[in-house]
Order: sequence, then structure tokens, then C-alpha cells
Amino acid sequence: MTTSRLLKFVPGYVVAAICLVWIFHDVQWPRLLAGMAGIRWRWVLLAIVFDVICYVCQGWRWQLLLRPKGSVSTLKATEAIYIGLFVNALLPMRVGEVLRGHLVARWLDADFSAILPSMVVERLLDGILLVVSLGVAAIFVQQLPPEMLKASDVLGVAMVAGTVLFAFIVFREGAHPPEPEPPARFTRIHVIRRFMRVLEQDLREIGRSRELYLSFAVSFLLLLGQALAFWLIMWAYGLRLSFWAGAAIFLIMHLGTVIPSAPANLGTYQFFTVVGLVLFGVDKTVATGFSLVAFFLLTLPLWVAGALAASRTGTTFAAVRKEFDSL
Repeated sequence: MTTSRLLKFVPGYVVAAICLVWIFHDVQWPRLLAGMAGIRWRWVLLAIVFDVICYVCQGWRWQLLLRPKGSVSTLKATEAIYIGLFVNALLPMRVGEVLRGHLVARWLDADFSAILPSMVVERLLDGILLVVSLGVAAIFVQQLPPEMLKASDVLGVAMVAGTVLFAFIVFREGAHPPEPEPPARFTRIHVIRRFMRVLEQDLREIGRSRELYLSFAVSFLLLLGQALAFWLIMWAYGLRLSFWAGAAIFLIMHLGTVIPSAPANLGTYQFFTVVGLVLFGVDKTVATGFSLVAFFLLTLPLWVAGALAASRTGTTFAAVRKEFDSL
């Protein structure tokens, strides 16, 4: 890995360090450790079950969006997602997202460019539901910070623009006529234009498929299940807030970790979880302890499942690093 590539990741690590310094500042360690000792494990097990179901739902959604390009089972799609999450825990900037696309492309004997549209639509569906959920939370929960609402507005504008563009591509009639082969000095431009045309065509196929509507419903179940798993960890930790409060705190954390940063969103996950809990009157020491516990309990199963999926598919860390360095 080159020095210039490493420097691109420095800001993410710096942000993570700043976030961790803030959450540990003036924390009362005896109270924090005492809170960790009182975890109710039956709620943790239930939360992990819901979390696993969520990722199976994500695998189901992805295989629905992939149908125009080929048939991938929900199990294989879920395996690729878990491997991507495992890699995200090891490397910064969510490189695992690219890796999972390459894995499915290999299984379908297709180019990565043929898989990319399904991943673009995934993010669009997630963004739309996140904005809608934040809007509903703003109506029923008065404690949401103004900064979060502004960030939600920015994301909402981006999602509206993305949805309009997607709809324009889907409902646009007519196909592009073939272009004559350009002079050699324009070959690179031609390749880019051809890639954009193929991407447009693939997005149109997904947008006109019946599976898109089912994928949107599955996306709702995915977000709801993740919020429920987060809330169950709160109950396991002894935080007896309502589900709606827990869902609002989850959305604050979810919005705060949208931008890729350090591996596994370390630092930003804890920071925005603590911010959300403090807004609902939870003591900062208690909130910090919960942020660490929730991160560990909801991330460790991803690492284990990802490692198992990687071994099952023959994906090695050396191959991942080679793939990463070639990006």
C-alpha cells in the first residue's frame, strides 16, 4: 500500500481519535465498569438474533436487486455482505463494500460494473428510509438536536435529487444509438461514456423490475430490525427508555456514521450514541459504557460470521489486501 493511499485514511483515524477522547473525558470509571457488570444476557441474545435476521434480510434484498443480472441465493448474498462487514472491521473507508461486489461478480461470472447498479439502489433505498424515519422521529421526539435536523435536511435533499435522477433514468424512453469507434486518443473518454451508458441501462432494468418494490419493503424491515436490536441492547444494559426513544437514538448514531471513517466506525459510533443518550437525559458515564457495550455486542457477531463466511468461500486476508491495493 502506497504512502499516498495511507494518507487518504488519516482524516478518518483523526476523527475517530477525537471522538474517543471526547467520550472518555470526565468519565467516572467505577460507575462505568459497574454498569457493564449488570448486563442482562437474555436481552443480548435476543438482540443478536434480530441483528442476524437483519443481515439475512439485506442478503434477500440484494439478491432481489441482482435478478436482472443473474441468480444468486439469499445465502450467498448474505455471505458476501458478512465478508464485506468483516473487511470493514479491518480496513478503513468501507472497502468491504467493494469487495462484496467483486465476490458476487465472480459468482455470477460478470464484471463488477454489472453489480454496481444493485449496490447503488441499495444505498438509495437506505437513504430514503433513513430520511423518512428521521422525519417521523422529529415529529414524535422533541429532543432531536438542531444539528441533526440540519444534517437530515441535507441528506433529504440528496435523496430527493437521487430519487428524481433514478426515476428519470427508469422512465426515460428510447435507447442510445451505437457510436462509431473513436480515434485512439479518445479511447479513455469513450470507455467512460460506455460505462455510464451500461450503468444507465442496468439501473433502468432494476427500476422497471417488480423486485424493486419488494426490495423497498424489505429495506423497511431491515431498518426496523436494526433499531429493535439496538433498543434490546439498551434494555440489556438497564436503560429503560421507550422503543421510540431507542429508535431515535439509533437513528442519530446511524446518521452520524453514514460517512465512512475508521474501521467499523470506531469512535463515531460511540460519539453519536453518547450524544443521543445524553439528549434523552442519560448520564454521560452511563452513556459511554453503553456505547462501548453496544458496539462490541453488535459488532462481534459480524466479525465471527464474516470470518466463517470468508473461510467458507475461500477468501483470505492476503487476497483481500491484494484486491484492496488494486483499487
